[in-house]
This record gives sequence, C-alpha cells and structure tokens, in this order.
Amino acid sequence: MRRSEVLAEESILCLQKALTHLREIWELIGIPEDQRLQRTEVVKKHIKDLLDMMIAEEESLKERLIKSISICQKELSTLCSELQVEPFQEEGEPTILQLEKDLRTQVELMRKQKKERKQELKRLQEQDQELCDVLCIPNYDIDSASVPSLEELNQFRQRVATLRETKASRREEFVNTKRQIVLCMEELDHTPDTSFERDVVCEDEDAFCLSLENIATLQKLLLQLEMRKSQNEAVCEGLRAQIRELWDRLQIPAEEREAVALVMTGSKAKVKKALQLEVDRLEELKMQNMKKVIEAIRVELAQYWDRCFYSQEQRQAFAPYYDEDYTENLLQLHDAEIVQLRNYYESHKELFEGVQKWEESWRLFLEFERKASDPSRFTNRGGNLLKEEKQRAKLQKTLPKLEEELKVQIEMWEQEHTKPFVVNGQKFVEYVTAQWEMHRLEKERAKQERQLKNKKQTETEMLYGSAPRTPNKRRGLGPTTPGKVRKLNTTTVTNATANSTIRPVFGGTVYRSPVSRLAPSGSKPVLTSTCSGKKTPRAGRHGADKENLELNGSILSARTFKGLQI
Repeated sequence: MRRSEVLAEESILCLQKALTHLREIWELIGIPEDQRLQRTEVVKKHIKDLLDMMIAEEESLKERLIKSISICQKELSTLCSELQVEPFQEEGEPTILQLEKDLRTQVELMRKQKKERKQELKRLQEQDQELCDVLCIPNYDIDSASVPSLEELNQFRQRVATLRETKASRREEFVNTKRQIVLCMEELDHTPDTSFERDVVCEDEDAFCLSLENIATLQKLLLQLEMRKSQNEAVCEGLRAQIRELWDRLQIPAEEREAVALVMTGSKAKVKKALQLEVDRLEELKMQNMKKVIEAIRVELAQYWDRCFYSQEQRQAFAPYYDEDYTENLLQLHDAEIVQLRNYYESHKELFEGVQKWEESWRLFLEFERKASDPSRFTNRGGNLLKEEKQRAKLQKTLPKLEEELKVQIEMWEQEHTKPFVVNGQKFVEYVTAQWEMHRLEKERAKQERQLKNKKQTETEMLYGSAPRTPNKRRGLGPTTPGKVRKLNTTTVTNATANSTIRPVFGGTVYRSPVSRLAPSGSKPVLTSTCSGKKTPRAGRHGADKENLELNGSILSARTFKGLQI
C-alpha cells in the first residue's frame, strides 16, 4: 500500500476521532440534539469547503501543468527546428508533473544553446567584418536573423581562421616587400611620387589594404625598382670596369686610383655620377696618350690571342695591330677588336680552359717522356724517380680521357654554331693528332740517332778497343757495405753505398774488344790481354742507351740497368 493511501486512512481516522471527541464534549456540555446537528452540519460544511478548496487548488495546478506542457512542447518544437536538431522524445509514460519538468528543462537547455550560437555568430561576424575590411573581400554570406547550425558555425570558424592566416601571410609579405622597396628607393635616391607609393612608404602599415590587387601592385613596384637598381648596378659596374681598364692602359699610379676608391662600390645616383665623371676624365686623358693606350690594348690583344689559341694567320688578319700611325680611328679599331675578342673568349671560356688544360698536360707528358730517356735520372735519390713514374702513369690515363671529353664538347659546339672550333689554325682533333704524330716522329728520330750513334761506337770499339775513362770516385780496398742483392741469371749485382759506381764484382772480368790494336810502324801487332787480373775501366757511359755487356756468360742489357737500384 502506498504511503499516500495510508495517510488518507489516517486522515479519516483523525476526522472520526475529532467528531467523536466533539460529540463527547457536546454531551458533557449538555448541548441539545438539534444544536448538535447544527454544529455537526457546520463541521461538515467546514471540512467540505476546505476539501473543495484544496481540490480546486490541485485542479488548478493540474491545469497549469497541462498548459505549461503544451507551451513547452510548442516552444521545444520551434527550438528544435531553429537549432536543426531532432525533436525531443520523452521516454516511457511519465506523469504530468515529470513531463512538465522534463520539457521545461529541455526548453531551458535549448534556449541556452540558441543564445550561445547567436552570440558566437555575432562574434564571428565581427571578426569576419574586420578581416574582410583589411583584405578587401566581401563578408561571409550567412543569415544573421536565423540560428546557425553547428555545421554552419564550423564552416564560419574555418573561414575566419583561413582569413586570419591569409592576413598574417599577406602582412608578412607586405612588410618584407615594403622593406625591400624602401631600401631600393634609398639606393636609387628615389622619392615616392605616386599615391600608392606614398601609401606604402609613408602611411601606417595597419592602414594598408592587403588585397590581392594591392599585393600584386606592390610586387610590380618592387620589380620595377629592382630592375632600375640592377640597371644602375650594371651601368656602375660597367663604368668601374671601364675605369680599371683605362687605369691599366694609362698606367695611372696607385695614389691617384685611391682618390676615387670611395666610388668604386655601390650604385647610388651620386656614385654613378662620380664614376661617369672619372670615365670622362680618363677618356680625355686617353685621347692625350693615344700611343700608350694603343700599345696597352695590343698587349691585352696578344694575351687574348694566346688564350683563344689564335694561329699566326689569324693574328695577322687584324692589320691595325701592325699600324704605327696612332690615331683616334686606330684606337677605335683596337677597342672594337678587344671587345669582340673578349666576348668571344668569355662565351667559349669553358672550351678554351679545357684546351689549355690539355696543353699543360701535354707539355707535362712531353717532359716526362724526355726524362724517361735520360740515363742520369737513375742516379737521382730521394724518391723523385718513383714520384715521376706515378705522375707519368697517371697522366697517361687522364690525357686520353681529357681528349675524349674535349672532343665531345667541341662536337656539340660545332653542331650548335655550324662552324669548326679552331686551335692554332687547326681543328682540335687535327691539332691533337698532329701533336701525337710529331711526338711519334720525334721519338723515331731520336731512336734512329741513338742506333746510329751506338753503331758507330761499336764499330770504333771493334776497331780500336774501348776507350778508358777515369772513374768518378776511387774506391778503397776495404770491405764494402752490404746492400740489396738481386740475382740475374746466376749473376749477382751488389748494391753498395748510395754514391757507388757499378764494378765488376761478379767473379769475372769485363772483356775488352778481341780485336788487337794497331801497333807502331815496324813492330808486331800486340794483342790486348783479356785475362788480366787488373780491373779495367769500362768504356763509354752506361744507361738506357748502352749496348749489352757480356758478364760471365750472361747478357746485362740496358733494360736490366733500369731495374737495378744503384
């Protein structure tokens, strides 16, 4: 049983007790029956009125709750529609009071959400308005009267965040560009003369409209100023180069050059003006020193001819070079020729440097070839011979590789320019081939001379015997310091001290020519002994070109001497 039912029964019992108590009082008092009936009727009426009043109040409460439920349901439906959320559904079958409470709570919650969305929309619109004013773009299109959905608010937030990033990037670009523009204007001594330039340079940075059009115009202005600055720099650099060239040609002393050293850097208008004044002064001085200037140009021409590998015919083709009549016209011809030659060298500098590298390598190769045929290199100490051999081997590998690289580059150049690349009057390939052929003929000639000389020497020794020579250094009879020993076909050569000479220490002797010398007139021919125990000085020089020596039945050739460390 419910407590309310228990309380109701208790109320009835209380009422009965009260009525019983009243009757007892009335009896004690002695109130007549008719008055008891009246009094009981009053009690009844009073209780009934009180209960009716209470029932009426409760009925009124019920009506209010029902009305509130209806109002809340209507408002809740409207709020759900405005907020674009699902309609509210009550779970189960709640009582009127619980339903009214739940609906009222939900209405208050949705009112709060609506208020928050409206406030956020207003805040976003204010931010959007500010950013759009700065970026000069239209505002975000959204209905201010309606309640925005969560998706619309999210899109609005993203737009504002994007605009904020755009503003930051454009502002940074504007500040950097403005700084460069100011520097260029200072460099050019330029004063802002248009309204846009004044807005950029003179006005507050926050007041500048960061529209795409303004940023593009800003970049265009910077590009124009940088172009003017580059032109100024190029003009100033050209004037400086002209000044240095005239200084060298006129042989201007260092003291006079230092006087204009301050204007040799920078490209401002005053610097440009000072450079032009110096050029004009030097040009006038050049006209006064025509011969000296032309001779200086001719020295430079000869240097460029060498760098460009001009042949004698190409050099003689410039006839003014040999003219002795120093006039202004001759100077102009020389100026034009040096400019043309300088441009020709600069446009093909890589090829000429490659050919120069090949020339240097070729000269080094010829030097190594010459040293390789020099017998005195075997007496050289300190490891120079080993270093030379390593360099020579390396050069023999790199030289053909360099030739191939140059051939490929020159072929590409010739295809591009449709004309041959000439070195000393010849195509590079023909020039290289000619150098190798000259080297081969030179080696062949040297070989023939060597063979002819050896042949004559052999014939002389066969006829007269070997000529004695004085040793470079007499050796004592004491023991020698042992050194490296190398066996050659059972023949042993001892390496003694660093400055020792080759001696017949093989257990045999060096044989003289078996042909007897001519005796004096009227006497018998005298045979030269070949078995004498006395050591006989060896005839002639020994080295790479020496004929083979017969030692104890073994042949010790010139190549063997190369392998020995003496």
